[in-house]
Amino acid sequence: MRLLVVEDEKHLNKTLTERLTKIGYTVDSCFDGEDALYYIENTQYDGIILDVMMPKLSGFDVLHTMRDKKILTPVLMLTAKDSDEDIIAGLDLGANDYLTKPFSFDVLCARIRAMLRVKENVTGTVLEIADLSVNTVARAVKRGDTEIELSSKEYSVLEYLMRNKGIIVSKEKIEENIRNYEYEGSSDVIKVYIHHLRKKIDDSFEKKLLHTIKNVGYVIKED
Repeated sequence: MRLLVVEDEKHLNKTLTERLTKIGYTVDSCFDGEDALYYIENTQYDGIILDVMMPKLSGFDVLHTMRDKKILTPVLMLTAKDSDEDIIAGLDLGANDYLTKPFSFDVLCARIRAMLRVKENVTGTVLEIADLSVNTVARAVKRGDTEIELSSKEYSVLEYLMRNKGIIVSKEKIEENIRNYEYEGSSDVIKVYIHHLRKKIDDSFEKKLLHTIKNVGYVIKED
C-alpha cells in the first residue's frame, strides 16, 4: 500500500513517514500544497494524509483541485483546528476522514486502515487463499499453523498479490505499488522478492500458491 504524507511540520512529517514505513507502508512525503499536487497528479496512491494549514496551497486547496480533476484517492485530513466549520468544509470538499492534532499514532493507523478498507471494498482484515492468511492489521502471515516472517518489502509484495489473488500482475505493476520516490530498484529486484517469497510461503508446502506466468508476471492462486 502506497501513501503520501503531506505535512509542513518537518519533525512530524519525518516521524510519520518513518513509522508508517516501519510497519510496512510505502511512503512518499512533501511539505507544501504545490509539491503535494505534483506528487498526486503523477503518482497513484492508495491513500493521502493531508495537513490543512500549509505553505503555497492549503490542504483544502489541494483537495478541491484533486476532486475537480476526478482524482478519487482517499484523503485523511490533519488539522490543529477542531471547529465544526473546518471539519464540515473538509468533508464537503471530499475528504474521507478528519483527525485533529495532537493524535496518537495508533489512532492514525486505525483511521488509515479503515480508509483503505473502504477503498478496496474490504470489510475484513484478513486476506486468505487456501491455507495462506495475511492479517493486514498485525501484518502477520501464516501458512496453516506456521507463522512466516517476511521483510517489509516481501510483505508489501505479498499483500499486493493477495489483494489481487487470481489476477496476473506484471513485475512493473508490483514495483509501482511498493516503491517510493527514493526507491532505486528495478523490476529485476521484484524477481528477488518473489524468489524469497516462494521459498518462505511455498517451498515447504505441498500446495503451491505463487505462480510465475512466463513473460507476463505473477499470480497467487490455487492450482
